Amino acid sequence: MSHSIDSNAFDRVTDPVFRLLSRDQVAQIADYHGDELLQERIEELAQKANEGELTDAELAEYEGYAYANKFVAVLKAKAKRALDAST
Repeated sequence: MSHSIDSNAFDRVTDPVFRLLSRDQVAQIADYHGDELLQERIEELAQKANEGELTDAELAEYEGYAYANKFVAVLKAKAKRALDAST
């Protein structure tokens, strides 16, 4: 299921948080990647999902990663825009 968000509402909440961060911290967000073990787990769950072999608990875990990844992707994009705007 796909959910859309109001980007103005999201920005209204996150802009003040980004103003608390140093340029280096914003750059760290822009460059963030999950660790290797996390990436391996997500790949394992994705393979099981493609094969229709996820348990209910694994499906919940996989969906949790999917939501988290979307959130992190938005934060990373916001961080990159903030860095571009400050140069």
